[in-house]
Amino acid sequence: MMKTETTHTTLSRERQSASTSYLSPSRRVWQGLKRDRMLYFIASPMLAYFLIFKYLPMWGVLIAFKDYSPYLGFWNSPWVGFQHFERFFSNDSFFLLLRNTLAINLLNLIFFFPLPIVLALMLNEVRKEWVKRIIQSVIYLPHFLSWVVIVGITYLMLSTSSGFVNKFLESLGYDKINFLTSQGLFWALLTLQSIWKEVGWGTVIFLAAIASVDTQLFEAARIDGAGRLRQIWHVTLPAIRNVIIILLILRIGHMMDVGFEQVYLMMNGAVSDVADVFDTYVYRSGIQQAQFSFSTAVGLFKSIVGVILVVLTNRLAKKFGDDGIY
Repeated sequence: MMKTETTHTTLSRERQSASTSYLSPSRRVWQGLKRDRMLYFIASPMLAYFLIFKYLPMWGVLIAFKDYSPYLGFWNSPWVGFQHFERFFSNDSFFLLLRNTLAINLLNLIFFFPLPIVLALMLNEVRKEWVKRIIQSVIYLPHFLSWVVIVGITYLMLSTSSGFVNKFLESLGYDKINFLTSQGLFWALLTLQSIWKEVGWGTVIFLAAIASVDTQLFEAARIDGAGRLRQIWHVTLPAIRNVIIILLILRIGHMMDVGFEQVYLMMNGAVSDVADVFDTYVYRSGIQQAQFSFSTAVGLFKSIVGVILVVLTNRLAKKFGDDGIY
């Protein structure tokens, strides 16, 4: 009897799908909305958030092609086309900004990106749950500190006059090092700050991916004589490869975005040549100098480059057999 009911249910579904295939596209969309109305109702707050705060403000990028004036308004400001882009690309500081932005991001990509993966693998090998929870709590904590606090701690530790590190070096008989005003150390300081603040929080996604790996794979590897390192290399890493690739693609998409707050707080006159990036340049030109159209053009350039990088890296990942992000 149960088999007969299942057969009838399957036939009714096939008839329903066959009947919907003959409907117009708009009718099929309407029926899909009606069928999944509760799911759309649950997702409506998120959809409203993205619509109001992400998509509607995109009309504002039009001022990148106008000589925007608050007195004339959005629609009455004169149209200038690509004039602001030409001015930006011909500016002497363009290549300086590009060099600094790419250098900082490449350092983060090389040194920061792999560390959450390594740390997640190490945490996964901790067998005592209470020890694992304590370690996780400790390494998660810096994520919740603002960059103002992080930079303040950096100044207290590395200051030439009263910094702990320089006092320690002086007690050993070494000369003081100007960490905060040295152009050669500035990029390294930014990378170390990012690692200390975010490496623990970055393990969350990788630990979740590792937890979803089938335990039978580890049992089979142990039966074959694989030790812990072999299990990590041949079981864990291949199982979370797609997650690593997706996060890598998203990270490469932010190659033109360093993060304003950290760089701005660490910047001073002595290191401005290596510290000035697109984000600080947009702040100076857009907020301090009220060049709204020009700063919008710079921001639009960053976004377009980011989209291109995401598309290219996603295609490259698919060529190597990975799923990518779409």
